[in-house]
Amino acid sequence: MTHRPFPILLEDNHLLAVVKPAGLPTMGVDAACPSLYSLAQQYVKQKYHKPGNVYLGVVSRLDACATGVIVLARTSKAAGRLAKQFRDRVVHKTYWALVTRRPEPPEAEAVNWLRKDERQRKMVVCDAAAPDALEARLAYRVLRQLDTAVLLEIILQTGRKHQIRVQLAARGMPIVGDRQYGSRVPFPAGIALHARQLRFVHPVRSAPIELVAPVPRTWHRYGVQ
Repeated sequence: MTHRPFPILLEDNHLLAVVKPAGLPTMGVDAACPSLYSLAQQYVKQKYHKPGNVYLGVVSRLDACATGVIVLARTSKAAGRLAKQFRDRVVHKTYWALVTRRPEPPEAEAVNWLRKDERQRKMVVCDAAAPDALEARLAYRVLRQLDTAVLLEIILQTGRKHQIRVQLAARGMPIVGDRQYGSRVPFPAGIALHARQLRFVHPVRSAPIELVAPVPRTWHRYGVQ
């Protein structure tokens, strides 16, 4: 029986959708370090007895500290068509986050301009006229008031680096466990940011696809399951 390195939400001849655990980079790390990409390659190679290198196209990413659904393309055709959906912003991306301060109003759209601060090695809010500034848009709403945190649903409208983390922190709501962006509340593994759902059109079959990733056990202590 082939070992599954992470939960699999969808697997066919064209796509492989998985649930990324906290602490695992999507890709772009030293070959000696595990990544979601390398583990997925090993899984496909072993299961389907593929010789040589296994093709996988990464069309979406998550920060290493975050969890949730990621979809990989198993063919270049699927990768190109799915990447176009992401570029055209027709992929519906929903995230869950835990914060300690309830936002007022409880539902709003957030718009900022972001740039990378090389000295601090993180993204920062900036003026629209700043060099390399990128517009960042999302919508959030309170899903539930918990005993020690607030559960937010975030609909991502653009895909900037660290976007949700920066925009919530800029409004006084750093994500639980996210020390890089101001949280002083510990979280057992990674940070309390979870890519909950992806909705898109299958790049070959043209059928609507909805992927929902269960939250990790680390969320259960907050009453989220």
